[in-house]
Amino acid sequence: MNELLKAVVLGIVEGLTEFLPVSSTGHLIIANEFIRFTGGFAKMFDVVIQLGAILSVVVYFWNKLYPFSRNKSEQEKKATWDIWKKTLVGVLPALIIGAILGKHIEDKFFNPKTVALALVIGGIILILVERRKKQSKINSFAQLSYGTALFIGVFQCIAMIPGTSRSAATIIGAMILGTSRLVAAEYSFFLAIPTMFAATVYSLLKTGMTLTSTQIQVLLVGFIVSFLVAWFVIAGFMKYITKKDFQPFGYYRILVGIIILIYFLH
Repeated sequence: MNELLKAVVLGIVEGLTEFLPVSSTGHLIIANEFIRFTGGFAKMFDVVIQLGAILSVVVYFWNKLYPFSRNKSEQEKKATWDIWKKTLVGVLPALIIGAILGKHIEDKFFNPKTVALALVIGGIILILVERRKKQSKINSFAQLSYGTALFIGVFQCIAMIPGTSRSAATIIGAMILGTSRLVAAEYSFFLAIPTMFAATVYSLLKTGMTLTSTQIQVLLVGFIVSFLVAWFVIAGFMKYITKKDFQPFGYYRILVGIIILIYFLH
């Protein structure tokens, strides 16, 4: 397969799965198994296309995230800074645990079998959490305390195991801690910005590769495709959760996990 075509395929996979509770890392690992896009450059590519996905969050939620708008009242600006402060609090556990255990987790768990098991287990938990008949206590971002934000950040650390899904871990954690589905999803998006940005910068610094002109083109194509697809996915996802729950994603995870187990253990 042509390298640019591989970039398009992987950009689509990243854009489709990064912010849904289905594990983008897991899907990229599986996709790489089939299209044979491996090696040091492939690792850098996976990181760069995550940047495209991050940018889509910033663009989509720009009005909520930009605190210096002249069109905002002082109260609205305060609410925006509140989002950023709670997001930074939530990212602390991932920064600390990632620095301590990140390399060990990557060496031990980045394989199709782990991905499959994590997909199945996460799918079951997602379904069980949705089936609880429990009224949410936190129905707006203003009601989200710093303590709850920190605990959601702890849940996010579970996603260091590939196949778990960062968005699934944060959404499940937030809902267990009493947030509404909408608040859980929004906080998951906001938390992605510093978390993924830090992981991306770290990976790029660690890789430190000199790129050819062809490799730069491949990175740009993957970045742009990931950004565009992720933006549309976020828009659709936010509309979806106003009317429906996350159970279909749970069933999807279980199905994909079983298929992967059968394929790679055959």
